[in-house]
This record gives sequence, structure tokens and C-alpha cells, in this order.
Amino acid sequence: MNDTDVQHANTSAARSAHSPLEVLLIFLKLGVTCFGGPIAHIGYFRDEFVIRRRWLDEQAYADLVALCQFLPGPASSQVGFSLGLMRAGYLGALAAWTGFTLPSAIALVLFAFGAGGLSGPAGAGLVHGLKLVAVAIVAQAVWGMARSLCPDRERASIATVAALIILTSSSSIAQIGAIVLGAVAGLWFCRAAQPADGVTHISMPVSRRVGLCAMILFLALLVGLPLLARAWPGLGLFEAFYRSGALVFGGGHVVLPLLREAVVTPGWIGDDAFLTGYGAAQAVPGPLFTFAAYLGAVIGGVPGALVGLVGIFLPGLLVLLAALPFWDGFRKRPAAQAMMRGVNAAVVGILGAALYDPVWISSVQRPLDFGIALSGFVLLTAWRAPPLVVVVLSAAAGIATGLLQS
Repeated sequence: MNDTDVQHANTSAARSAHSPLEVLLIFLKLGVTCFGGPIAHIGYFRDEFVIRRRWLDEQAYADLVALCQFLPGPASSQVGFSLGLMRAGYLGALAAWTGFTLPSAIALVLFAFGAGGLSGPAGAGLVHGLKLVAVAIVAQAVWGMARSLCPDRERASIATVAALIILTSSSSIAQIGAIVLGAVAGLWFCRAAQPADGVTHISMPVSRRVGLCAMILFLALLVGLPLLARAWPGLGLFEAFYRSGALVFGGGHVVLPLLREAVVTPGWIGDDAFLTGYGAAQAVPGPLFTFAAYLGAVIGGVPGALVGLVGIFLPGLLVLLAALPFWDGFRKRPAAQAMMRGVNAAVVGILGAALYDPVWISSVQRPLDFGIALSGFVLLTAWRAPPLVVVVLSAAAGIATGLLQS
């Protein structure tokens, strides 16, 4: 048995000591408290797994976030899937995805059947309060990551340029361009930022053979599903959601135009129902990709919701499995470390730009809103309050202000 086999065996033994149930319960809690979209989710995950539980360090987490930002699919769900995989193997990854996805998916399916909805001053205030807690969460993430990942003028400058790029154009192409530019700038300016042995080892239980098989399956489904759907029209719904999930970079709101093209253009659902579901998706925690559960439920009931969920998440998880076996080895090379330092700085810039647009400008509309967001930020950073407490307090403040202004 060589050193690699011994290391893998030791890592597998250590991982088996952690229960997928532990992962499921943690991500269920996150699944009912993570409001604010993918950028806010990255902040919630950082607080839970880097600061509080110490499953990995800041550098490894930032590298993982950068990888998921670069791949197609829902970035925050890919980060959560990777954390579960790292903690408890494949069952842990499934538990993480299930726990994080299920609460919002169930809420949106119920909404599709007419069992939910937020209306009136209290409902509007609740939604607004949840938007304000996202401001606090993202600000905390930007503050903490900037201090550790942009400690010098070179990386601070890379972060600033990346933020300017995103503020100029928030398209997925601009986001990828900012990350690529960060990698090039890091290779040029950040070679001497820290020693090569400063990178911790993060082992993922995914072999290169599994990674290659995942990439083959990803491409085979992307190419083959449209052809099979012509012969078996019943596959059309799954193909539409899979195509949407496979072609979106950046996740979150970027998927909405693709989903509209996939389900409204063929006449499966009307624009009014589509926009109503999109509004409901803003009011629930968890990944925005669960909007597919609402669309699937409207089109085909509970089976349609399951088809929508699996179809839209599957391509992003497959391409992530394809990349993970090569990720840890790549990030340990000196040139790769310099590139990743630049990429991590660019990610901080992207988060900073997202803090302004859409998080800040869609939430902070008057001085009292700023006060609520600032209070949440102080509770998170100075008082180390759990995010759940901040969510509850901000939601209550939002309801109170909504009622007072009605």
C-alpha cells in the first residue's frame, strides 16, 4: 500500500466517524434560516463551518467558494454539498443537499397548491426584515474574508478591480471574467504572499475515476436529453430543467431567464404564475434554485416538483464531482497558490459588489432599515450572536415597522 492509499484509508476512517445525520441536522437548521440568496448563504456557511465548527480553515473555504463560483450550477448548494462530502462522505453530501434544499422546496410546493402566501403589512414587513438580515450576514462575510484574504495592497487592489467589474456588469460572464482576471493578477503579483506549505490538506472522497465518470454523465445528459425528449416527450420537463441548471454560471437570479425560456415559452406555465412563484421564492430561505419545485408543482403536481428539483440541481453537482478530485492537488502547487490568492481576493470583491447590488439597494430604503441592518451586523461581529437569533430579531423588527407604517 503506497502513501496515497494510506492517506486515503486514514481519511476515510476519520470521515466514517462522522454521521450523515449530524450533517443533515446542521443543514436543516441552515435550510430554515439562510435567507438572502447565494451570497448570503456563503456568509452563513462561513460562520457555521469556519468560525464556529472549524471544519476547515478560511483559506480552504475561500478556495472552495472560488471553485463553486467558477463552475456552472448553484454555487451555495455546491459549497454545502462539498462540506457534507468532506465531513461524512457521499451520504453526508446527500444529507447536506437534502437538509439545505428541502425546507424551501416544501414551502414553495405548498405555495403552488395555494397553501401559502405573504400579504398585508405584517407579511411585507417580514419579507423586508429578512432582506435586512441578509445585509448584516453579507457584510460580516465581506469584513471577515477581506481581513484574512486581502491583507496586502496587491490583493486589496485585485478585490477592488473585481468589485468594479461586477458593479459595471452583474452578468455571469462578468463574474467569470473577474475570477479569471484575479487568477492572472495573482500569478503575477502574489507569488511571495505566503509560503507554499501554508495550504492545508482538504481531502474529498472522490476518486479521479468517479470524477471522469461524472463529467461524462454530465455531458451525455446535456447532449442526449434533447434527442431523447423528441422520442419520449415525457422527458421534456426533466430536459428543460437540466438544461437550465447546466448552462447557468453564478447561480441564484441568473437562472431565472433560462427557466422562463424553458417553461413559459413552451406554454407549460403563464407569465403571471411564473412571476408569482418568483416573488414567493424571495420570501423563503434556502437556495433560489428550489423555484424549480414550484414550477414543477404547477406543471405536474408533486411528481413534477421532484422532476424540477432533481433536474435543475443534478448538472451542477455532477460537474462539481468531476472537479473535486483534481482540486486539492491543483491548489497545492506554488503557481496555483498564487493564482488562488488572486482568485480569493477577486471573490471578496465579488461579495463586496453583491453587498451593494442587489443586497443593499433592494433592502436599505430608509434610515430605520440601516439601523436594523447595523444592529444585526454588530450582533454578529461584536456579540458573536448565532445567525438564527439575528434572523428572528430582524424579522420581528421588520414586522413591527411594517405594522407601524401601515
